[in-house]
Amino acid sequence: MAINYNGEINIILDTQHRTPGNKRAFVQVSLRNLRTGNSSDVRFSSTERVEVIPLISKKMEFSYVDGTDYVFSDPDTYETVPLNQDIIGDAKNYLVENETCTVTFVEERAVAIELPASVTLTVKEAPEGIKGDSTSNVQKTITLETGINVQAPLFIKTGERIRVDTRSGKYMERA
Repeated sequence: MAINYNGEINIILDTQHRTPGNKRAFVQVSLRNLRTGNSSDVRFSSTERVEVIPLISKKMEFSYVDGTDYVFSDPDTYETVPLNQDIIGDAKNYLVENETCTVTFVEERAVAIELPASVTLTVKEAPEGIKGDSTSNVQKTITLETGINVQAPLFIKTGERIRVDTRSGKYMERA
């Protein structure tokens, strides 16, 4: 959600409703200012009004990396949108070319990215499993095409494609 706070557009990162003892209820909100990028914690009383700014979400495809920007394109209009590394965050570990993501806009400005629940990535480097190490669910560290390291079963080899959960960063299955 986005709101107008102190004359500037802010994205709500987290909210908590609190009712301390015999005092009045309030809402504790973590905000990130779109213009400056600064985060702050703000308390709103239960009677205070805020102006909600509409968010627009679009399905877009990741195209390529241009310096520190990640460029996405709209599959319908072929319009490209560069997103800063700060907006991408840890999602960069799961982005491969032509991967479809949901990009959220506030007043024509991209503010957030949402990945699918799982992605298929190619194993770039996987050490050989040690013979006799298969008595239980033994795992090894493998490196994927995006550079991220993941724990996977011993039978996974270099060049295979696997599914990875983007929320937890864990191996799911072979693709």
